[in-house]
Amino acid sequence: MATPPPLGPQPPHGGGSFAPPGQSQAGGGQPYPYQAAAQPWGQAWGRAYPAPPQPPPVNGPAIAALVLGVLCFLPGVGLLLGIVALVQIRKKGERGKGMAVAGIVLSTIGALLMTLAFTTGGARDAWDGFRDAASSAGGTFSVEKGECFDSPSGSLEEYAYDVDIVPCDGEHDAEVFAGFSMPDGGYPGDDAVTDVADDRCYARSEEYAMDAWALPVDVDIYYFTPTRQSWRYGDREITCMFGNVDAEGSLTGSLRRDATTLDDDQLAFLEADAILNDAFDQVPDTEYVEDDLSGHKVWASQVVRALEQQTSALRAHDWESSAEQAVTDYVEALDEAREEWEAASEASDAEDFTEHWDKAYRLTGGPKAVTAREALGLATESPTYDDEDAGGGGGEDGSGAEV
Repeated sequence: MATPPPLGPQPPHGGGSFAPPGQSQAGGGQPYPYQAAAQPWGQAWGRAYPAPPQPPPVNGPAIAALVLGVLCFLPGVGLLLGIVALVQIRKKGERGKGMAVAGIVLSTIGALLMTLAFTTGGARDAWDGFRDAASSAGGTFSVEKGECFDSPSGSLEEYAYDVDIVPCDGEHDAEVFAGFSMPDGGYPGDDAVTDVADDRCYARSEEYAMDAWALPVDVDIYYFTPTRQSWRYGDREITCMFGNVDAEGSLTGSLRRDATTLDDDQLAFLEADAILNDAFDQVPDTEYVEDDLSGHKVWASQVVRALEQQTSALRAHDWESSAEQAVTDYVEALDEAREEWEAASEASDAEDFTEHWDKAYRLTGGPKAVTAREALGLATESPTYDDEDAGGGGGEDGSGAEV
C-alpha cells in the first residue's frame, strides 16, 4: 500500500548510493614477484692453475634479433638489430653471426606475414577477437538478476575482484536486482558513472521489490560499476544490488517481490499502489510546507490524479472472494483521502495544507490498508521513518562508497 511520506521532506528511498565500483572488472591481483636468488655458500678458494682464456662475448643485438624473429614480434626491429649485429660482429670479433642471420631471416618472414594479414583482414579479425575477450573478462561480475552472493572481503564498500554465489534463502551479503549497460564512448568520469548508477538502480529497485512495506529497514542499495581501466577493454556494465546499510552486515532471505513471486491479486494491488508511490516521490524538496506552499499545492493535485488512477485500477480488477471486501473498503478509504488532497491543493496557508495532508496520510496507510494487505497475503507493517529523516529536508543520497 502506498504510504505517503510523513510531513516534511522525505529521505531518499532505498538508501543510498552505492558504490562505485568495484569495480566491476574481474581478475586477481598481480602475482608475487620472484625473490632474488640466494648467494652461493662461498667463493672458490682460488685456482691452482691459471684460467683458460675467455671466448669472445656473444653479440647482444644478435640475441635480440633472434628472439624477435622467433616470436614474430616487431619484425622491423628484429631485422634492423640483425643487420647491426652483423656489422658489430665483423668489427669486434664477437660471436653470434648465426643468430643474427637467423634473426634477419625470421624477421623478414614475419614482416611478410604481417603485411599479408593486414591486407586480408586477418589481423583485424585477430584484434577484434582479443578486444571481445578482454571485454568479456573485464566486465562486471557474472552475477545475474535474482542471484545472491558473498563478498570475499566481507564488505560492499571495497573494490571487489570476485564474488561467491550463494542461495538467497540463507544469509548473504547482497542480492542482485538489476543490471544495465552504459553507452559507448569515452569514459565519462567517476562522478558521472556514479550518478547514472544512483538514478537507474533506484528506479529499477522498485520493479524488483514492488512491495515497499516488505523491505526491512536495514536494506540499502549498492552497485558495481566500470573502472576507468576496465572501460578501456569494453566494460560498460552496472550491476545493482540490495545490501545491508552496514556494508559489512548481511541480509537473510530474498527481497524479490515481482511477477515471478506474486499471485495475480497481489501483483494487481501493488501495481496500483505504485501509481500513488510515484506521485508521493514528487514531494517538493523543502524543509517546511511554508517554504514552498504553491509547490506543495501543485504536488497535491498530482496526488489527486494518482489516486484517481489507483482506485480505477483497483475497481477494475476481479479479486478473489476472500479479499474482495477488504479491497473494496480500502478503495473507499482512498476516495476519502483523495478528497483531503483536493482540499490541500486549495489550502489558504501552510497550516491548512498540513491538516489535510495529515488526514489523508492516516487514510492511505491506515487500518483499511492493513486489512486489505492481510487478506492478500502481503506485508502489513507500514514503513516508518526516523524523526531526523522526516524533517531532514530531502538530504543527499547515500555515501557513494566504492564496491
